[in-house]
Amino acid sequence: MPAARAPQIGCAGWSIPTRHADLFGPGESMLARYATRFAVVEINSSFYRPHKPATYERWAASVPAGFRFSVKIPRTISHDSGLVGAGPLLDRFLGEAGALGARLGGLLLQLPPSLELDARRASSFFRALRRRSTVPLVCEPRHASWFTDAADALLKRYDVSRAGADPARVPAAAHPGGAPSWHYWRWHGTPRVYYSDYDDAALNALAAQVQRVRGPRWVIFDNTAHGFAVANAARLQEVLRA
Repeated sequence: MPAARAPQIGCAGWSIPTRHADLFGPGESMLARYATRFAVVEINSSFYRPHKPATYERWAASVPAGFRFSVKIPRTISHDSGLVGAGPLLDRFLGEAGALGARLGGLLLQLPPSLELDARRASSFFRALRRRSTVPLVCEPRHASWFTDAADALLKRYDVSRAGADPARVPAAAHPGGAPSWHYWRWHGTPRVYYSDYDDAALNALAAQVQRVRGPRWVIFDNTAHGFAVANAARLQEVLRA
């Protein structure tokens, strides 16, 4: 985690739309320029395809010492296998992402909307992961069965945080839950997921929510399709500073 306890704001990926280039300083790569403004980023491409350790090493070398990455767990684990028998897949993924070294801030597990909470299956998976890694882990479930006191207790048992998401599929999904060791928000765009912009009213409400908790806090904007993530993240930084 970044040493600072201030909220960390970033985006899903480090693409910089041309119209927002003036928000960033110079750098030898897009990632290096992104890191002049934001101290955290979410790697989503790992969900779709593996990256070589050398790729993660290159990314880590492109950013300052205090910069951190969260890395999305592959869909082969979360979707294709449904968290079952994932040991070999976890070994491969953690071996790759581990090449980030100290700049690995945590892992993101996004579950399919159809994956209902099965306590035995979830416990088995989290135990398997925790035998291999102690890095912070945040889960973004999308089935209503994950938003109960029993589900929260299960997540806390394995030190797994639950992301606060927008749009929220159920009211509880709007707020982080599970283990309080990592408060993590993922805002995807409302009303149109990945596309919609957030206005100041929405960002002010988010800032108030972020300020109500303490400890490590990350806010990631995933409304990247039309380039709004960068502008929303920069604006939230301003709101929080104010």
